[in-house]
Amino acid sequence: MTIKEVSEKYGVPHDTLRYYERIGLLPHVNRNKSGIRDYTEEDCKWVEFIKCMRGAGLPIEVLIEYVGLFQQGDETIEARKELFMEQRRLLLTRMEDMRKTLERLDYKIAVYEQTIVGKEKGLKRPED
Repeated sequence: MTIKEVSEKYGVPHDTLRYYERIGLLPHVNRNKSGIRDYTEEDCKWVEFIKCMRGAGLPIEVLIEYVGLFQQGDETIEARKELFMEQRRLLLTRMEDMRKTLERLDYKIAVYEQTIVGKEKGLKRPED
């Protein structure tokens, strides 16, 4: 697949894909005879993985560390697992913080709705 096709399929801008490749987050992408990037199915799986992890808030630095460990082979399985377990703990904390924020927003919205309804009840209709 071309960079354009990958960009459209995964909703990741061209520049971002190039950046991921440049910083080593996206392992080596092959190029065709004309020098145009030629993404394989495996490359696309990496793009999908990166997009998912970034969407969950994992920092680029953590993902670079993961890719580096992955490329070192099976002797890093435990380190990769621990890296993900730590990120999971952090994500759960963020989710709890977001849940609390959502509850506060719901409360504030309810207060505003009650205020508006109260004010509207005090208004006269033009036909009255």
